[in-house]
Amino acid sequence: MSELSQTEALERANAAAEAAREAASTAQEAAQAAQGYADQLAAGAGDIALQAASGSGMIEPFVFLFSIFVMAIFVGYYVVWSVTPALHTPLMAVTNAISSVIVVGALLAVGVDLTAGDGAMMARIFGFLALILASVNIFGGFMVTSRMLAMYKKKQR
Repeated sequence: MSELSQTEALERANAAAEAAREAASTAQEAAQAAQGYADQLAAGAGDIALQAASGSGMIEPFVFLFSIFVMAIFVGYYVVWSVTPALHTPLMAVTNAISSVIVVGALLAVGVDLTAGDGAMMARIFGFLALILASVNIFGGFMVTSRMLAMYKKKQR
């Protein structure tokens, strides 16, 4: 190996210094860009936190009502399957009474004036569906109750 002259060593040192300056400049630009991204993320997180705090932890109405619906399904399933046969007739009578209240509400929904607003037609449609389904439920309930009561009658010879 040959030794470098003083001028060659000085030129290489100057080139290395220039490369170091360029690297430092690039690093500074990257740091500024990263700071900009961090500021944007912090602002976004702050907005999300502000929205969550302003909502005061309230649950969306759909999620709340859907969870009640799911719980009602489970409770109804376990209540119906745990009823003894002796209690079946009174339970059917109560079910028919509840269905009759549904029929009254459905009749009110079907009778909504169509000029009442945007949802009046939907109220009439759903009211009609509720009226049909509740009527079927009442009819079926009376049929089942009649059969259950027939089981307790003495057979005539």
